[in-house]
Amino acid sequence: MNTGLTQVCLQGPLIVGAGSSGLAVAACRSQRGVPFLILEKENCIASLLRLRSYDSLKLHLPKKYCQLPQMPFPKEYPVYPTKQQFLSYLDSYAKHFSIHPMFRYEVKSADYNAVMGVWRVVANGSEYLCRWLAVATGDDANPAVPGIDGLTSFGGKMMHTSDYKDGTEFRGRKVLVVGCGNSGMEISLNLYRNGARMHILPRDILGRSSFGIAVGLLKLFPLRLVDWFLILSSRLLLGDTRRVGIIRPEDGPLKHKNTTGKTPVLDVVGEVQRFTSNGVEFMDGKVEEFDSVILATGYTGNVASWLKVQ
Repeated sequence: MNTGLTQVCLQGPLIVGAGSSGLAVAACRSQRGVPFLILEKENCIASLLRLRSYDSLKLHLPKKYCQLPQMPFPKEYPVYPTKQQFLSYLDSYAKHFSIHPMFRYEVKSADYNAVMGVWRVVANGSEYLCRWLAVATGDDANPAVPGIDGLTSFGGKMMHTSDYKDGTEFRGRKVLVVGCGNSGMEISLNLYRNGARMHILPRDILGRSSFGIAVGLLKLFPLRLVDWFLILSSRLLLGDTRRVGIIRPEDGPLKHKNTTGKTPVLDVVGEVQRFTSNGVEFMDGKVEEFDSVILATGYTGNVASWLKVQ
């Protein structure tokens, strides 16, 4: 059937996405002399990190857990590299392995023909036929905006973390951060450092990353015991957070992650019930006024909209 599309037959895999995962897959193919093609809808590699993340961002895990295959981080990098250091590393990685994505190519559909044994991928007026398809777009394609009553009626400044760069524009304002994952907590700290008025497992325990310790302990002990150890360590290092109004979830941090999908952090304020023209009403009935709201509510993937799998 003539679809009016330019047909391109590939000898190797087609990789969708030029973030960390896409680069890693490409590098491993390159090392083995396997041809590949990367399609990236933005105009750069690591677009989420480069275009839609705050300036003060650092890796949340030690660098040894984040380095890509065949090329470690530079030795002079700190344990938790900055956003700019990680971007520099990814740029060097792409150059080292001669990875040249096709930018501004957005995949519209991808379906598998079981009879022919090939994938049919449509992007930018072309139809790509390949035996292997690598989906490396992550789960962070679109900002997730919660369906909270009155969201559009709030009269102050409201933004998602994907549009946040630093806290200088919020100096002196009263800011509500909705969401207490990594981004929410780090942006809260950045706002505080920039003079905003606004309403935690420690990153390291005895010089080692909390994440690394948890991974090691889970190989030896059940999850509930590891959770108990992390909570005990947090209390010893941070003290009783109830003194400053921070209440821990009932579940341990790892169980909380497994059941909700949220990164282990501490609950700070109650859930938002609705927005008003000048503030927020919480579930407990408390009402407060805010100048600005930052939605640290994460992202959603878009793979289901174009990947057709029966």
